[in-house]
Amino acid sequence: MATAVRSFAKINIGLAIGPLRDDNFHNLRTVYQTVALHDTLKVDVSRGTGIEIRCKDPRVPADESNTCYRVADRVMRSVGQRGKVTITIEKKLPVQGGLGAASSNAVATLLGMQRELKQGLQAEDQLRICEEVGSDLPLFLVGGTILGIGRGEQVFPLEDLPEFHCVVVTPDIAISTPRAFADWDTLGNGASGQAANSSYSRAEKLTNPPESDKLISFSRTVYAWLSSGYRTSSGVPPVNGDRAEAPLLDLVRTGIENDFERVVFPQHPELRDIKRVLYGRAGDSARYASLSGSGSTMYGFFDSKDTAEGAATRVSALGHPAHVTRTLTRKEYWNQLFV
Repeated sequence: MATAVRSFAKINIGLAIGPLRDDNFHNLRTVYQTVALHDTLKVDVSRGTGIEIRCKDPRVPADESNTCYRVADRVMRSVGQRGKVTITIEKKLPVQGGLGAASSNAVATLLGMQRELKQGLQAEDQLRICEEVGSDLPLFLVGGTILGIGRGEQVFPLEDLPEFHCVVVTPDIAISTPRAFADWDTLGNGASGQAANSSYSRAEKLTNPPESDKLISFSRTVYAWLSSGYRTSSGVPPVNGDRAEAPLLDLVRTGIENDFERVVFPQHPELRDIKRVLYGRAGDSARYASLSGSGSTMYGFFDSKDTAEGAATRVSALGHPAHVTRTLTRKEYWNQLFV
């Protein structure tokens, strides 16, 4: 029988974009958080040769460009075995939605194949394969709350956030991450009439790029936030043990945000409208709401399941799919991977 694996989604809690590097990638700082929304993959290795990708969603490629295909090929070469690999993807997560679905699918393939082949790979080999295929893959080898730096591929496990109720909104908008980065570069260079929104010139970028300062500031903020024992900014524990109050108020007060909102929101103003609805009105407002990755997924953290469901209803009234879910700790992530 095939091995069934849950392929969980991630969201980004803040995303700071640094300057363009010599390899044409940007330095990043972000906090990844896995959530319970997932695709399901079935991985089968049988007699024969080749790799076959099956998925009913026509937007999912079935050739060598699929991340699952690329991982499967590398796994088979790493273990020195032959066989026919069949990967069936039951799709629920959006394509190009900012939830890391393709990367999560690829890691689910990596884990499922090792179980199918009854042959485990060394940790460094798993990480090497993931880094070769894509920047977001390594986070799914960790799960829970994770600091991402470099291109986002250098991942470090952080102390897990408490469980939060979360509304994830998945508009039917596909946003290309390479295009979003290109738009960010255009904005930063002051092109297309955007100079007024940029606090620096190209010459300033070459001498003392403020993005570098921003990355340092982001890192310090996250360190202080996560090392504080989830206390409020005042250092006073939350009233009545309100577990949602401390880390989320700290996020808002320290201004951790997603830089991609600056380029994505003007192109897709409906995403700004979704964020406004998630923040809603006093009493049932999100404690924190943001774009995930380069989009188009938006999400909000809420104090209770009831307030999350109310927000999901309001967003759905705008015509956008909204899902009530929760964050996954690292332990929960690994305990629930295999079906």
